Amino acid sequence: MEGAAGGSFSDDQFWEVCMELQRFQLVGANWELMVEAQGICVYRRLDEQTGLCEYKVYGVLDNCLPDVLADVYMDLDYRKQWDEYIEELYQLEYNGDTVVYWQVKYPFPMYNRDYVYIRQRRDLDLDGWKIHVILAQSTSVPQIAERSGVVRVNQYKQSLAIESDGKKGSKVFMYYFDNPGGLIPSWLINWVAKGSVPVFLNDMANACQIFLFRTCPRGEAAHTLLILHFIGN
Repeated sequence: MEGAAGGSFSDDQFWEVCMELQRFQLVGANWELMVEAQGICVYRRLDEQTGLCEYKVYGVLDNCLPDVLADVYMDLDYRKQWDEYIEELYQLEYNGDTVVYWQVKYPFPMYNRDYVYIRQRRDLDLDGWKIHVILAQSTSVPQIAERSGVVRVNQYKQSLAIESDGKKGSKVFMYYFDNPGGLIPSWLINWVAKGSVPVFLNDMANACQIFLFRTCPRGEAAHTLLILHFIGN
């Protein structure tokens, strides 16, 4: 689980994540089902090198249109409003890549963690079916130095694929791994991740409803929500 040295993601990396969504819940060998709740399944596999787990998440988010979900995930300014664990979040351009700085609040007496990662989004066409794919991986840039009192996370990787569920919601695949470092026991990190990943997806789905009203004229947003209501009934 090494961080990227920089540079863009390849076409193959985007299509690999896209195909994970098509193989819905066919996780492969050595993956263990951890949580199944509210339409979301979380699988884990132990990374022998770190003693931490990597995660695959599959689920359907009702009443959350794919285009809106992808836009909400990419909108860092909006995320500051709905994600209570953010201490600082911004992006900059470096060598043609979008680089994100993300500092996460940790409870006392632990130090906050911060992440520096490249992130890219592509909207793929699979046989006329639109698939949103977003990739992120840790990197380092000279403009964002490590800070005193904050632990830099140097191993981080996340992938997200989103498509319509054929109704009023989104079918989602997410891969996630990070190594927060420090003296936190691996069992505690794995226990926290078990609950936090599905909570994050549900929080993001709730944020989509507010985002729709924020970005659309009032009448258009209300009309869209009425359509979603009647489709689902």
